Amino acid sequence: MADRHDVMSGIHQFVPMLHRGDAVGRHTLRLRDLMVARGIDSRIFVELIDPETEGETALASTYPGGCQPGDVLVYQLATASDLAPWLAARAETLVVNYHNITPPELFAAWDNRLARHQQRARSELHLLSARTALGIAVSAFNRRDLEAAGYGATAVVPPAAVLPQQDRARTADSRSAGDGSPRHGSRWLSVGRMAPNKAIEDVVMALLVARSSYDPDTTLTIVGKPVIASYTSALHRIVCEAGLEESVRFSGHASDADLAAAYAEADVLVVTSAHEGFGVPLIEAMSIGLPIVMSAAGALPEVVGRAGVVTATSDPWALAGTVAELLGDGERCRTLAAAGHAQLEALDLPTAGDRMIDLVCALR
Repeated sequence: MADRHDVMSGIHQFVPMLHRGDAVGRHTLRLRDLMVARGIDSRIFVELIDPETEGETALASTYPGGCQPGDVLVYQLATASDLAPWLAARAETLVVNYHNITPPELFAAWDNRLARHQQRARSELHLLSARTALGIAVSAFNRRDLEAAGYGATAVVPPAAVLPQQDRARTADSRSAGDGSPRHGSRWLSVGRMAPNKAIEDVVMALLVARSSYDPDTTLTIVGKPVIASYTSALHRIVCEAGLEESVRFSGHASDADLAAAYAEADVLVVTSAHEGFGVPLIEAMSIGLPIVMSAAGALPEVVGRAGVVTATSDPWALAGTVAELLGDGERCRTLAAAGHAQLEALDLPTAGDRMIDLVCALR
């Protein structure tokens, strides 16, 4: 399949705005670089320019001036954009790379404007189905969204730029006291955008239970960019009213180095999401053997396989008890770490980009 690009003029990607630091942006840049390395003409077109990536993109309005017969267009769909109806009206072969759309009802109580934006994104997912030659989802969970929206040919390929860290592994023994009890001062970690679908309040309430019932020195670090001001404010109020100001740290958006340091310092990753289309933090945790306790929402069980512990994360007593039990069992932590490395091999993330490009090239 790698030689099929000689019958195409180019494979060009379209994304509403290219952000270097987010998962969709990294995926888009990685695909572009791989295609160029394979001799395929590939450019990135956007609806809006991000000054940080201005040199990497061109406005979508300039594409028609240089389009060629045989071009294939790949739309990175994760949010609503005027690009959707614009692409639907064009004649080129179209591929939709679907990353996930958070259900609007999870945002409605916090930001009705954003909820309407998510509803529009879902409408655009349906709009593009009739025009799309291939829908590629980042998880089987997301593939079901494509099928429900009427997409015919579909495939599953993980994000191309989710490359695990390999050099910060910690031993499972360092996370337990060695006598079947967690060591004092357990360090919980939550990673992801501070958005309502992440249900970060569930981690906070479980922390309160953990400090009162299991380990009074337990702490929580929350790493992620605020998304909705009202939700962020509510989280800070919950922490304050629960008397947890000294044990919860909000790190905000972190650089790659700061994020790596947060993982290296943590004893457990706690994921309480109510909806997830993939879950990059799971990959990051598995790559260093960090135990994972999580909800069963969306694609999380699919991504983790046997490498995580699923519990009722909306029940703070169940969640706190599960974390305490896990961190007190060094053997189980070692088993999960081994399962995580096996799961990463099964996902085969380093080849994900080339696998996706092969699928696109096979269309012509």
